Amino acid sequence: MSLQKIVEIIGEPFFSNEFVAIYNLDCKEGLQRMIDHKLKVNSTITSPPYNIGKEYERPLTVNQYVDWLSQISDLLYQITKNNGSYLLNLGYLKIENQARALPIPYLIWDRIKFYLQQEIVWNYGAGVACKNYLSPRNEKILWYVKNIEEYTFNLDAIRDPDVKYPNSKKNGKLRANTLGKNPSDVWQIAKVTTGANRSSEERTDHPAQFPEDLVQRMVLGFTNELDIILDPFLGSGTTATVAMKNKRYCIGFEINKDYCKIATDRIKELELSIAVKSAILF
Repeated sequence: MSLQKIVEIIGEPFFSNEFVAIYNLDCKEGLQRMIDHKLKVNSTITSPPYNIGKEYERPLTVNQYVDWLSQISDLLYQITKNNGSYLLNLGYLKIENQARALPIPYLIWDRIKFYLQQEIVWNYGAGVACKNYLSPRNEKILWYVKNIEEYTFNLDAIRDPDVKYPNSKKNGKLRANTLGKNPSDVWQIAKVTTGANRSSEERTDHPAQFPEDLVQRMVLGFTNELDIILDPFLGSGTTATVAMKNKRYCIGFEINKDYCKIATDRIKELELSIAVKSAILF
């Protein structure tokens, strides 16, 4: 089913174009509409709230938060195609008198119906500098698949060209793949930074922005051209932007209207950039 047909069924979007549909909706409502009409997507790529007191969160107990996230994951399972995937970026939360920063995947991984294919560690350089404990420099991405016998994995599209010994040979043949090496399950990708003289070029007013380079690797590695990607917590619109750049479709749900506006502005800016490049070429 085409993106435009899905848009017609779900209802009037906040914004849409050929590749992107943004809805100012609570994701539970949007997902239920998709379930009611038997709509399916190829992949979900998202970073939900971490329940750590950000401005866009409603405070929950740890158990309430885990229940909430597992309920949403159950809905996602129902709208995912049989060969589809679920890429879930999660950080840490505090549990009073038990843990200062507990990795959320420890609490949620087995509450999700999908098959856990692999945990990816996202390592970054910038972050809080600490004195009484080690400075945190990683988050996790849980890569789930629905069918362990059939799923998308495009290794060549995400190979790392930084090969230590590119000319190493065995029996006269090059050992290294000419496209590069497997990037492994530890990804060193910069965060979106803030502050004078250090703010990332892609920075928006969203307080917890998904980096384009991180989403790019997920989009290229775990989806195919013209696939439909869902982000139920669209935020600043990074998933939609990267999907459009790589000829994938994206449906995004975002409960905060201000963030819908930020995401829409990014998509419009990308549209203009594409139009300018096209005009130069022709």
